[in-house]
Amino acid sequence: MTRTAPPSGRAEESTTAAALHVGTSDIRALITRNLRQSGIYVAFVVIVALFAILTGGVSLSPVNVTNIVLQYSYILVLAIGMVIVIIAGHIDLSVGSVVALTGAISAVLVIGQGLPWWLGVLAALAVGLAVGAWHGFWVAYVGIPAFIVTLAGMLLFRGLTLRVLDNISLSPFPAEYQQIASGFLNGLFGGDGYDVFTLVIGAVGVAGYAVNGFRTRVARITYHQPVESFPLFVARVVLVGAVVMYFAWQLANARGLPVVLIVLGVLVLVYGVVTRRSVFGRQVYAIGGNLAAATLSGVKVRAVNFWIFVNMGLLSGIAGVIYSSRSNGAQPAAGNMFELDAIAAAFIGGAAVTGGVGTVVGAMAGGLIMAVMSNGMQLMGVDQSVQSMVKGFVLLLAVTFDLYNKRRAGAAR
Repeated sequence: MTRTAPPSGRAEESTTAAALHVGTSDIRALITRNLRQSGIYVAFVVIVALFAILTGGVSLSPVNVTNIVLQYSYILVLAIGMVIVIIAGHIDLSVGSVVALTGAISAVLVIGQGLPWWLGVLAALAVGLAVGAWHGFWVAYVGIPAFIVTLAGMLLFRGLTLRVLDNISLSPFPAEYQQIASGFLNGLFGGDGYDVFTLVIGAVGVAGYAVNGFRTRVARITYHQPVESFPLFVARVVLVGAVVMYFAWQLANARGLPVVLIVLGVLVLVYGVVTRRSVFGRQVYAIGGNLAAATLSGVKVRAVNFWIFVNMGLLSGIAGVIYSSRSNGAQPAAGNMFELDAIAAAFIGGAAVTGGVGTVVGAMAGGLIMAVMSNGMQLMGVDQSVQSMVKGFVLLLAVTFDLYNKRRAGAAR
């Protein structure tokens, strides 16, 4: 059997040089080719601009940008796990109840028993892992559809939350616990009226995005895949960099870098690598794309499905800690409808209804669209019933858009 030799140093230099010159300048073709992902980013920019106009710029004020991060961070954490579940062709309806249960366990230990705050955090994460293993066992090894298992889990763990809290709320948490969702890193590098550290973190993020984008471009050229022209690539990096730095500037002029944003950023980076560059991630896509082919290819489907739900349980525990920290207590009704927000974020962010398609970054974009819409409508004083109707309509449009893309791709073949 012959093996393809790895590219030599000269070949790598040639590919890197080609990355500066090759590519298409047809923007329409590029957008059409990647309609599912490019559409969500265009929609996000349009929605941000629309609410900025409708609220007279209040939605983009430093204080409000910070509030969006703090208020919707736990939904974004859930969206990371949910998009992985959906890529594999499953669904999880229990995450809201698990958020409530993990927060309740933490509150009972920290507030009720007086134990150290970090023990409450560890206990919440352990409960989340146990719940995920429970779901994974029934889905992967017993063979019950995830819809049924997690629907049962939604009822089971909501009832367990009521039992743990004895139908009453517990508060307040100690100051250290509250810092998880409400703390800020401010003044580490100084700054006159703004936080330099926040701007430095933003600049590092932009630099990382540019380097990763160029490496991806080189890899695509190596495998003879289409890319945009280098001027368009630079324009995209500059545009994204401007948006990120504007966001960082708004945070720097408010209270600095939220601790919860650091947690969320680490999760996005880790799961971005896991889904795109690890064996486990490729197996998740394979299972969702074609289960029979994945099985014949030697993918251990049961084990992968089990760990998908264990991971969802862990992220639900993290979201439970963040939410209880943000609300400074645990309530029996906590987490209500969170699962629908997480599912909506994944689908709006480009995940396919039938599985096999979706990205962590797309789920973040979908979650931020929901966050900006909710926040903007609240600033405008829109009635809660109308807000729910708008969210439902946007979700329906996202799924319709996904089906349109599939039919369009099928017709092109």
